[in-house]
Amino acid sequence: MVENTGSLLDQINDPSELRKLKVDQLPKVCDELRNFIIDAVSSNPGHLGASLGVVELSVALHYVFKTPYDLLVWDVGHQAYGHKILTGRKARFHSNRKYKGISGFPKPSESIYDSFGVGHSSTSISAALGMAVASKLKNEKDRKIVAIIGDGAISGGMAFEGLNNAAVNNSDLLVILNDNNMAIDPNVGGMSNYLLKISKSQTYNRLKREIWDGLGKLNGFGPKARRLVQKTETAVKSMLLKQSNLFEGLGLRYFGPVDGHNVVYLSEVLASLSTIPGPKLLHVITKKGKGFKLAELHQTQYHAPGKFDKVTGEFLDCECLVNKPPKFQNVFGQTIIELAEMNERIVAITPAMPTGCSLNMMMEKMPHRVFDVGIAEQHAVTFSAGLAIQGMIPFCNIYSTFMQRAYDQIIHDVAIQNLHVVFCLDRGGLVGSDGATHHGVFDLAFMRSIPNMIVSAPMDELELRNMMFTAQNENHGPFSIRYPRGCGCVIDWRQPMTAIPIGQSRQLSEGSDVAILTIGTIGIPASRVVRMLQKEGIKAAHFDMRFVKPLDEKALDAVFSKFTHVVTIEDGVLQGGFGSAVAEFMTDHEYSAHLKRIGIPDQFIDHGSPEELYREHHLDQQGIYQSIKAFMG
Repeated sequence: MVENTGSLLDQINDPSELRKLKVDQLPKVCDELRNFIIDAVSSNPGHLGASLGVVELSVALHYVFKTPYDLLVWDVGHQAYGHKILTGRKARFHSNRKYKGISGFPKPSESIYDSFGVGHSSTSISAALGMAVASKLKNEKDRKIVAIIGDGAISGGMAFEGLNNAAVNNSDLLVILNDNNMAIDPNVGGMSNYLLKISKSQTYNRLKREIWDGLGKLNGFGPKARRLVQKTETAVKSMLLKQSNLFEGLGLRYFGPVDGHNVVYLSEVLASLSTIPGPKLLHVITKKGKGFKLAELHQTQYHAPGKFDKVTGEFLDCECLVNKPPKFQNVFGQTIIELAEMNERIVAITPAMPTGCSLNMMMEKMPHRVFDVGIAEQHAVTFSAGLAIQGMIPFCNIYSTFMQRAYDQIIHDVAIQNLHVVFCLDRGGLVGSDGATHHGVFDLAFMRSIPNMIVSAPMDELELRNMMFTAQNENHGPFSIRYPRGCGCVIDWRQPMTAIPIGQSRQLSEGSDVAILTIGTIGIPASRVVRMLQKEGIKAAHFDMRFVKPLDEKALDAVFSKFTHVVTIEDGVLQGGFGSAVAEFMTDHEYSAHLKRIGIPDQFIDHGSPEELYREHHLDQQGIYQSIKAFMG
């Protein structure tokens, strides 16, 4: 055994070394791990609150289970910082979420301890069930599979699909529900209220403590222990006839709730559960931000706080300062309030992102017209369809990457019925440190393939306001507006809104040598490139196309009639995106021109700052300039 002297965390380079410790040394490991996370995230921004909340759980899991042979699936993946530090990445953790550094989410290509890639929520139970069934088919009787689902992920419909299937498969699966009553913003909905009711039931908790105390007195799990489990389960089920335990009703053995910050007790509970076969769920109560007082008190702000002073908690950086352009999401948040004051039919929907997308502003002024539906993108879209079919005008705000999860609902429930739903796709383009799971690069391509869908992307804040005004001004059917995270280029953005004719582009500069067609905010660096080219004698015309669908065919006819060199620029995937739409137009109308498409290549892009990623893929100002210069010969 390792002696309880000096730093224990410094002696742990993988979980096998953690398992050499005495159980009464685990609280010290937790203290050191928590301080390590605070130190690291205060200087290198990442997800703070969620990982602080599962420090004890992370330690207990790796202490009890024989990882990496036993498999842990973390959900949502931003809870996994402690897991990463304990599994050989402590020395590299300073590179977390940095360009060419380690990922902020579990990533199997990075470590054998990361059993499944988890960036989006609510996937762990399905994935872990698949692993459990595979182990059963391979006759791996001693392998344990654990899904750790928390930070609001249980509200996602896919989690319930997995739970429902887990019971009938009867595989040896342990689901740990990390219940902190928080996603990024406070949890909402019936499940949140239900879990809160269970966690506060004194009768229920007393009975559960008696169960665990009884199990803890047993040296082994022979026939007597099995009879005790059966007896106590029968008692619990009888008691729950009035309380109606959802998980028991689905056919899973339910245990808990237990204190998620008592690492010694958690280890005992996990060790006991590891001997009980079949599908089971352990309900663990934790506090998001545990151990850092300000993160406990202000859980939304410290979910991913940026740089901060680890002593005072003061935030040390700000993306948008005074006299600089506002964030696009804040322009959206202010504009939808203005529109809602003008149009009483406007309502807003978000799947657990009111602060991130700035709908919290409208929540304060018009709480009855904003709906946070929890982490449930599919429901958010179909809920919007129901509102629209009854004459409301829903602005459904979902990050581009999360909109991928509701693709069938967009087609089946909105587009086929040609309903007036406005999809506001925040975080379009390369978003940076969250990496491949979060880049919003597919929306232009997947939206333009849907009949009835209008697909737009404003170049700046004024255009965003005008697009939003246009989208609600008339019933155009489904209308998609895509914009990036962070600041744009217009300081004086509070100007009167005007309608934009659907499918109409605008020409920003005249030229005769090359036509540059852009969509969205990438038109801003492209406009600077146009000026660079003009200084060199290359007469470049710049068109902000505004719409991918419908395309401005009148403008394209003029472009292909006049120019032999045409360039399209987008920060979306080239396959099926804006450039493809222009190429299809050129072919269908039998135009002949040299066409250069600039955009995201056919690959998943890793993490890094947006500036680094745009530069790597030649989508920054210099990269665009060099690409066009080479194209022009």
